[in-house]
Amino acid sequence: MLTHPDLKRFLTPLNITDLNNMQKESLERYDSGQDMLLLAPTGTGKTLAFFLPLIGQLDLEQNEVQALVLVPSRELALQLEHVFKTMNTGFKVNCCYGGHSMKTEMNNLMHPPAVLIGTPGRIADHLKRKSFSATGVRILVLDEFDKSLEFGFEDDMTFIVRQLPALNSRILTSATNMTRIPPFVGTSNLQVLNYTMDHSSALLELVTVSTTSAEKLETLFALICHIGTEPMLVFCNHREAVDRISELLFERGIVHEVFHGGMEQEERERALLKFRNGSHHVLITTDLASRGLDIPGISHIIHYQLPQKEDAFIHRNGRTARMNASGTAYLIITENDDQPDYIQGKTIDIQVPQDAHLPAQPEWETLYISGGKKDKINKVDIVGLFLKKGKLDKEELGLIEVKDNFSYAAVKRTRVNELLKKVNNQKLKKKKVRVQIAL
Repeated sequence: MLTHPDLKRFLTPLNITDLNNMQKESLERYDSGQDMLLLAPTGTGKTLAFFLPLIGQLDLEQNEVQALVLVPSRELALQLEHVFKTMNTGFKVNCCYGGHSMKTEMNNLMHPPAVLIGTPGRIADHLKRKSFSATGVRILVLDEFDKSLEFGFEDDMTFIVRQLPALNSRILTSATNMTRIPPFVGTSNLQVLNYTMDHSSALLELVTVSTTSAEKLETLFALICHIGTEPMLVFCNHREAVDRISELLFERGIVHEVFHGGMEQEERERALLKFRNGSHHVLITTDLASRGLDIPGISHIIHYQLPQKEDAFIHRNGRTARMNASGTAYLIITENDDQPDYIQGKTIDIQVPQDAHLPAQPEWETLYISGGKKDKINKVDIVGLFLKKGKLDKEELGLIEVKDNFSYAAVKRTRVNELLKKVNNQKLKKKKVRVQIAL
């Protein structure tokens, strides 16, 4: 069990001063050899609710994988790895997922992490290759478990569980109530922490925007202009609709990004990064972005197409009105659309002004730097280059993210051209790096 000094040490780097009720209860009720199910909406802190009990069971003297965390998407795997590293626990963590270098992952696993995070397909692949020993895994976390089942990972997860002879504790998480836990999970004496009703929907305002099928794209464009420069997610049911909307917005001069499963992993990561750092205010996406992603500060959700199932609607709206913040979900409805039964309660009807001006361009621009962790480059190095040689002020440099072979930095848009002349082809840790606008 974690002590109070431990908690403060882990939470301070995350800028968290106190745990919420779910996190406190998970720490109090969890014990080794016990199974637990965490039910809570997206954005309510489930990650810490399972990481904190897990950390309390790890042994610094044990040189093998002790906890395995399975997630449905590579983005969620990267997010969890980032959170764990930020906590500075003293335990090694690694992340494995499809699309990442298998060679890099196998090299990392030669010195086993205490916590291994990954997608079921890639973890199953590593087990078949014997990249790491699973004999020491005592804790299994199935994060967003229902989504993993929905994505067809049941066979991989079944195989993985069979390779864990020392497994004695399972932690499952979901944003919605689960009607079925498959037998392969092997849960017994399950502790259930259900906080799905603890999240007030009163903070979310539902707004209906009526239009015609012929005018639907124009209505979306007008709505985006009406919302302006506040971050917004536009949800579609299919990637084809995402690409069609993107073409219109590009023609109309609205800076935006797209995010869907048809994109390469690096493209998807870059799209999320630009949205997080303020280089784009608009992200057009499928339900791939409806949960499990670290996208803070979103006040506006636009349903360009309503999902077929209530769960998807809940997860989409879960990106806003988070942690006691308010938010608005816009439903664009045409004469051919029947309002689903899952939309209950009062909605507000609005008419979107057709003469709204184009939103101002975002104040940030994302720059690409051709060096990363493998070149021994860190955030401090990039800050030094941009502030000393680039002559930026601190407030003109935003979010920096360092990857294995390259990095990204957000810079005030008005300073980009001048900065590039000063820092492009300069040296970072003895390596001459290219610095350019990230496309």
